Parts: sequence; structure tokens; C-alpha cells
Amino acid sequence: MQAAPGQAGQVPIRRASPPIFQLFLTSCMLVVALLKTSLHQVPEGYVGMYWRGGRLLTRITDPGLHLRLPLTDSYELVQVTMQTDKVTDIPCGTKGGVSIAFEKIEVVNRLSKAHAYDIIKEYGIHYDKTWIYDKIHHEINQFCSFHTLQEVYIDKFDEVDEKIRDALQADITKYARGIEIISVRVTKPRIPEDIMENYVMMEVERTKAMVALERQKVVEREIEVERTRAIAEAERAAQRSRILQA
Repeated sequence: MQAAPGQAGQVPIRRASPPIFQLFLTSCMLVVALLKTSLHQVPEGYVGMYWRGGRLLTRITDPGLHLRLPLTDSYELVQVTMQTDKVTDIPCGTKGGVSIAFEKIEVVNRLSKAHAYDIIKEYGIHYDKTWIYDKIHHEINQFCSFHTLQEVYIDKFDEVDEKIRDALQADITKYARGIEIISVRVTKPRIPEDIMENYVMMEVERTKAMVALERQKVVEREIEVERTRAIAEAERAAQRSRILQA
């Protein structure tokens, strides 16, 4: 039997199948990519909080390695140990109408892990902007508006830390339970240069007056010592005189 024309001597063509190694490598790369986007670490002092499609989940993770759904879940680290928020350049006007500014106020605070979900759901991940940064501005302006420059800068300055802390904590306890204000540190405010010069002069004069007063006290003590000594000498002389006359 003769072969059909054009088919003599031809080798059958086979389709090449994908190499098994290439499929394995592709699968490994896909698994690594998924793990890279889903595996994450929560460090000490923080908890992990998760959102799915924009909705905050009740899931809260402790420090360690954790997994999340790579395409639908996002997460944020929330600090639950002591942290210090610094609020800078806070302008305010005193009762007498003088404009001053506090260069820096430090607020040491802590978020309770037990209340983290409620706080973050209500006020967002930047809850401290509402309850610390913005609130500090309000409380400082309240304090300044009720006091004179003399009171703010000198007479009542040592009370500012405690007053601001108590005011912050009172509102937080009422509306955002779970944030603890541990301490507040307030730096001396900037005041107009001409007024500052007057305060410097007053401080110099006050120092001179204190030095003069201390000198006067020393002189008075020396006079008292001399007077006591003279009285003692007179008494001894009188005793000797009585002995000689006896």
C-alpha cells in the first residue's frame, strides 16, 4: 500500500506539556505573595485592629505573628502602653488682653486595651487628635481667659499642669472612658518682648530686695548675738562683784 502524497517520511508532531517544575515554581511564588500580604507582626506595647471592607472588626490581636485575609482585610497597630503626645505653639489671650503662646505641652497618656475597640470605633485611629491635641487648645484658652498675665506667667503657673490634666481627664471619663491622662507638662509661655523686659527688670529688683533682706537678717542676728553676749558679760561681772563684796 502506498503512502498518500506529501505524507511520506513525516514525523508525528506532539504538543509540549508545561514542565512540572515551572508549575511548582509558580505555585510557590503565589503562596509566598499571599503569605507576605497576609502575615504581619504586632510588636510589644501594641495591639492589632482589623477592618474588612471599611468595617471595624471586633478582632483584637496581642503581640506576635498573625494572619489576615490579604485582599479584604486591613489592619492598624494601636499603642496600649504609655505614650507622650506633644502639642506645640498654642496661642491664647489672657484676661487682660495680652496675646501669649505656649511653645510645648506634653501629655503622657495611655489607652486601655479593654476599651480600644469602642474608642477606635467612635473616634478613629487618631482618637488622640480629638481628645488631646484639640482639647489642649481649648483648655489652655479657657485657663488664659480667666487669668491675668501675672497669674498665668508667675502666680498660678505651677498649677497649670494639674488643672489641665484634671480638665482633660474629666471630659474623657465622661465621654471617652478608656483613655487615661497620666501627667501634663507645660512649658513657660512666650510673652511679648517688651513685657518680658519688664518682668526681667522686676525679677532683678526682686532678687536685689531679697539679697538686701537676707543681709539685714544677718546683721540683725549679729546684733542679737552681741547683745546676748554683752548681757552675759554684765551678769558675770555682777556676780564677781557680789562675791568680792561678801
